[in-house]
Formats: sequence, C-alpha cells, structure tokens
Amino acid sequence: MTDLIGANEFENIGNAVADTHGLAELIVLPLRGAVVYPNIVMPVTIGDNRALAAARAAMSANRTVLGVTLKHPSLGAPGPADLFSVGTEMALGRMIPMMDNQKTALAQGRRRMVIVEVMQNEPYLIVRARELGDTIEDPDEIDILVQTLTNLFQNVVDLNDNLPDEVINYALSIDEPSWLGDFITSTLTLPLDDRQRVLETTNLNERLHFVASLVSRELNMLELKDEITGHVQQEMARNQREIYLREQMRAIQTELGEEDIFQQEINDLREQIATAGLPQEVHERAVKEVTRLAIMPPMAPEVGIIRTYLDWIVALPWSKVSEDNLDLKRAQEMLDQDHYGLPKIKDRILEHIAVRKLAPDKMKAPILCFVGPPGVGKTSLGQSIARALGREFVRVSLGGVRDEAEIRGHRRTYIGAMPGRVLQTMRRVGTINPVFMLDEIDKLGADFRGDPAAALLEVLDPEQNREYSDHYLELPYDLSRVIFITTANELYTMPPALLDRLEVIEFPGYTEEDKLDIARTFLIPKQLESHGLKDAGLIFQQDALKTMIRDYTYEAGVRNLNREIGNVMRKVARRIAEEKPHPKRITSARVSEYLGPPEYVGLRANDLDSVGVVTGLAWTSGGGDIMLIEVSILPGKGTMMLTGQLGEVMQESAQTAMSYLRARAADFDIPSDDFEDFDIHIHVPEGAIPKDGPSAGVTLATAIISAFTERKVRSNWAMTGEITLHGRVLPIGGMREKVLAARRARIRNIILPALNRKDLVELSPAALRDMNLLFVDNMQQVIEAVLLDPLPDGRQRDKNREKDETADEAKDADSKAEKAKSGKKKHERPTSG
Repeated sequence: MTDLIGANEFENIGNAVADTHGLAELIVLPLRGAVVYPNIVMPVTIGDNRALAAARAAMSANRTVLGVTLKHPSLGAPGPADLFSVGTEMALGRMIPMMDNQKTALAQGRRRMVIVEVMQNEPYLIVRARELGDTIEDPDEIDILVQTLTNLFQNVVDLNDNLPDEVINYALSIDEPSWLGDFITSTLTLPLDDRQRVLETTNLNERLHFVASLVSRELNMLELKDEITGHVQQEMARNQREIYLREQMRAIQTELGEEDIFQQEINDLREQIATAGLPQEVHERAVKEVTRLAIMPPMAPEVGIIRTYLDWIVALPWSKVSEDNLDLKRAQEMLDQDHYGLPKIKDRILEHIAVRKLAPDKMKAPILCFVGPPGVGKTSLGQSIARALGREFVRVSLGGVRDEAEIRGHRRTYIGAMPGRVLQTMRRVGTINPVFMLDEIDKLGADFRGDPAAALLEVLDPEQNREYSDHYLELPYDLSRVIFITTANELYTMPPALLDRLEVIEFPGYTEEDKLDIARTFLIPKQLESHGLKDAGLIFQQDALKTMIRDYTYEAGVRNLNREIGNVMRKVARRIAEEKPHPKRITSARVSEYLGPPEYVGLRANDLDSVGVVTGLAWTSGGGDIMLIEVSILPGKGTMMLTGQLGEVMQESAQTAMSYLRARAADFDIPSDDFEDFDIHIHVPEGAIPKDGPSAGVTLATAIISAFTERKVRSNWAMTGEITLHGRVLPIGGMREKVLAARRARIRNIILPALNRKDLVELSPAALRDMNLLFVDNMQQVIEAVLLDPLPDGRQRDKNREKDETADEAKDADSKAEKAKSGKKKHERPTSG
C-alpha cells in the first residue's frame, strides 16, 4: 500500500472513543515476545499475515490498535485464548520491510486496556476493551519509591555499557510515577512474564515496588559481571607481565650464553627435523610449525598440541628402509620350514622376490588377502613372509573396529587427538617397508562414527597409498613400499570396492594326511619344547594322531588338534613332575584315557538305507560339513512344512524340488491325489544351526522323491548341487571343502555337478584315490545312482489306500443289505396264531 502512515504522524491518530459503558472497539495486533507500555515509543515486529492485515486495516482507517502479547511467541496461528487479557492501545507508524519477509512498525503506547468481549476473529481480531486506570494506596510512599527507583536506575546505567547516559537524563525529566516505572521497565532485559506483570498491575504502589525489585536484581547482576571482568583483566595483566619478564630473562640468558629449557627443546626439534630425512613438503611444514612454536609463550595452551604434532612427524619413518633379502633358495627353505603345503601362496611370494630381484624399482608391493577357515596358518604365514624377505613384521587386528577415526585418525582440533592405527603402527615398526598384516578384515563394523572399511580403500590401493593422508598428520605419507597382507574367514561380508583392491589367495582346509604330517613335523616338536618334554623320549603313534583327528577334532585347520596334543602332553608332564610312571608311547588307547570319551562319534553320517533320508554336503566358514535331510509324508491337505532353521534360498530350493517332482509325477507312478491328500515335512537336523544356500537342491529333490516313491536311498552316497525346475544340476562352490568333509565322514561316493569337474585340480591325489566322484548333468542321473529299486509289491501307501477302499466298499454293502432287510420287515403283515 502507498498510503501507509509515517512515524511522524502519531499525533494525527486519536485514541479509540468509548461508548456509554466505557468500552472501545479496537483491532488487535498480536505481539510476539514484546510488551508495549503507555507513553513509550518502540518498534514492533509484524510477523504473520493476520497481524499484517490488522495493521493495514488500522492504518487505513487512521485508528489505534490494541497491542496484546502472545502467551507463547512460537504459536503459528494464535486465537483469542492464546493472548493475554491486558494490552496497550497504541498508534502505528510507517512499516519497514525486514530481510526475513517480516515488517517492523514504530508503535506509540497510549493507555492500558483490558479485553472484555471478542467481536470478530477473521480476517483479524476485533475486541471491545475497557481502559485500566492507576490506583494509589499511599501517595507519600509513591514519592519515596520514585526516588529509590531513580537512584537504582542511575547505578544500572553507570554499569551497563549498552545504555547511553541520555537515558538517565530522560528518566529524570519524567514527572509522572506511572510513566517513570513503565519507561525504566522498557529499558531492561526482562523475561516476558515480568514485563506482562508490570503492564497488568494497576496498583501504582505495588507496580513501583515490583519495578524496583527488577532494577535491583539487574543491578546485582551488573555488579557481579563488573567484578568478574575486573578479575579477568587483572589476570590478563598478570600474564602480560609474566610474558614480559620471561622475554627479559630470555634476553639476559642469551647475553650470558645460557638458554632456557623451552628454547633448548625448540633447538632440539630443529636439529631432529634437519636429520630426519623428511620429504620437501613435510620438512617445510615442520619448520613452519617450529617457527610458530618459538614465538609462543611456553605456557600457551597450543604449545602442547604443536609439540605433540612435531614429535609424530619426527618419529615416523620417512626414508628408513630395511634391505630386502632376495635369495630365492633361502626364502623357499624358510617358508617350507615354517609351514606345510600351501604351494600357491609360497609360489606367489617367491615370484614377488624374483621380480624385485630383476626390477627393484618397478614392481609395486602386493596387497594380498588370505582367505580360509580358522587354524590353517594365515596369520603365522605373514610372519614367515617377513622373515623370508628380511623385513620387519607388524600386525593390527581389525576385529570389532567400528570407528573410522581408528584408521584415519582424528583432527588436531580434538582434545587427545592422535593418528590412526596405520601411522601408529608405522611409527612402532620404524621402517617404511614392513610386512603389514591387517588381521580379521572381514570383522570390520560400521555405525554412526563412520565406516572403517571405506577408510581402508586408500590404504590398500597401490594407486593411492603413495600419498596416504591421515586426518591428524594432514601430510602425504608414502605407503607404497609396504607389503599389506589381510586375512579373512569369509569374503561375502566385505564391501565390493575393498575386495576389488585385494589379491585374494584362498587357504584350503587340510586333509587327514596333511594333518598327520603337520602334527609330526610342526606341532609335536613345538609342544614337546613348550612343555619341557623335549628329552622325555615321548612318541606319538600314528593311530593315536588319527584318533585325535577323527574323534576329538572336527575342523579345517589344526588349531584344535594342536590344543589336544598339548592337553595330552600336560597329562604326561604332570606324571613326570609327580615322579610317577609315565608312558613313552602315546597310543590310541592312551588318547582315549587322557582326553575322555570321543567328542565326534560317527560324524552324524547315515549308516542305513532309508526312505526319505539323504546325506548332503555343506560349506561353512570352518571348512566343509555333512548334513542329513529327512522327508516324511503325512496324511493331510497337501501343505509343505520346513524345519531346521532353513534360510530363504534353501526354502526356495525345496519349492523347486517339489515342483520338479510334481511335473514328473507320472514318470514316478505317483498319483496326483498324493499331492492333495498328504502333507510333506522336510527337516534338517541340528535345528539350532542356521542353514542356507542353493547347493542342497539335489539333496532335497532326492529325499522328496524317495519319500513319495518309498524307494530307499543308498546311505553310502553324499551329494551336492543346485537344481532347476527342469531337473538340470548347476555348479556349486566350495567343492574341495565338501569332498574333504565326506572323506572325514568316511563316505566314499559323492555326486557332484558336471560343471565342477574343473575343480578337481584342488584335490590331492590321495583324496582322488580314496573317493568315487560321480559328475551329473541332470536329476535323472542322481535318481538312477542313489535310489534303490521300487518294492516288488508296490508302495505301502497304495496298499493301505486299497485296503481302506475295500473296507469302505464292504462297509457300504453291509449297510445297504441292512437297510434292505429292515425295509422288508417293515412291509410284512403280522399273522395271527
């Protein structure tokens, strides 16, 4: 609007005229967080659309408005109940637009008013209000209160830098006590409730008493603030005096040829930086930080932060390199001396040494990932690699790490900040080219503190780790010479981006022959030495070791086997210590005596040809395992029950196997009524263990077909493979571990997918000689191999059905005959004698 009233035209706006009952009709302007007093001119904010409409309507009509404060300033669309009942009639001046789409108007307070009746609510509030006059109880007390209030306010103005001296002059010129109280209240920073209380109090004596208490409280706060400020200034002056005196003392010591301790430390730092062999960028940064440190007072808070930062820069290895031993024959001997087997891993290390020998500066350090079940020697092989190369070895366990800052460090701005584990470890090892093992990388976690696996992307990337940046150091650090070796039990938990940077080398599980050789060559000699039995002449017979491997351990590695060997040796060591007779040879009987009853009896294998019971093969993080799948056919309505903690994929495999059987029901002479009259229950024992995966499809289909056809399954066969709806057998993973699991369970015959024939290279010649491997392309080949011939006299379920039908027919015939007989008797007439 262009006809807004200017701030200099308050005198042209008259007060609202009251009617015969003393009531005046006024437009209400809601005030947010502000209270306007009579005779006081102050800016008011017009925030929402209703307030803007009210202000424009009043200005258009050249009328005053009733400024009423909201009880809760944050309300969006206030109603009459959200306003205080007492407000101030006021005139509005020209509105000024603000930056946040609000408007501000200058308001002049006229008189106190109390709302009596609401006349209109939309588009703005119109009320009828009555003027509130002042009442005086004791006129003499008013004069005393005015004098006291004036003195207190003068002291407040003297202590408050935000109030100009003209304010007290203006207050002294006010000759009305009510006006004086309102003016002083408007200059103070008070809570909204206290401001509203001053407006609502009509008793002038009580109002001035309350205003005096508010001014006294403000004066006490200002005096306390002034006292604290004085103390601070005094402390600053003392610190400045101490700095001045220290500078004087330093100048005197310099003249005398004596330097203080702080200066000596700075000189030591300069010397360490000069001899640390730092790269150019790092050297410049260190010199800059030392220069900053030198000009600071020793007691400054930042001195400790800079000093710690410089200590880290100087302590890190920037150029110290351990010389590689490139003797291939020596490396081969060391690797063979420490570990049995593992030809692929050993070949990879020897290949790296060969390339380093031919092209020392061309080859980038490998980043390896050893993946395999627990106990196969992943961590210890890292130590052997470092020993073969002549490098330092360092290990960091990442299991359970959830904070990204543990890898990349904290910013220097945080209290107690320090570099991440990578640089901490590099400082500890002292060389720039160690063998760095990141153990259990698949056990990393992520939460609100970040993803440590993402922080490792730069560390384990040969293209990036040449200039690795830690959050604490904020300088490029060269990790390209480090041989990083990570270990994991499983790969599926690792992010694809991290896995892509690693050269994965799988550690297979050991066969029984491997474990025997490892026990004789490595485990037993170490345990004899650690138990003090090196000279006791103790010998483990082969049958004793086989008993321990078969009956007391069930693992892909040799960690538990090593533990059980140590257990036997402790028994012998105790008898020697007690000077009792002790055996010289450990036989199978001695193992059973020392270790108690066997823990793994029968290995859960099926020994009887049964209907609906099939032996399957499974892969686990601890190696391979066997599992039984049982299927029972029960009278019901054609539903299928799955028990044993089966995952979604395994449940889908069961559905696929069932659909394959129903599609070929006629080929197996299975009546279609069987799928509607009987329920099928599929159970995988050891229900406490979760199971999942598609490779049980062949096993499930065989068990279901066996249960419906009542043909027994050969118990000396195990199988694995994924099945399709049309009966094709698809390849599976972990073939080597599954074959070894069947071999441990002494099951010689195994059915495998034909497409897994390529994986035969992973099996040892001994395992191939012991096992009979049948490779199949379709389900029909599986059925022909493992299902026995059908019973000559048919299925028992069909016999029971025929028997039931014959019994029902006989029962119906008897029922009809009985009805006919009773009907004949009913129609015969009685005869008289």
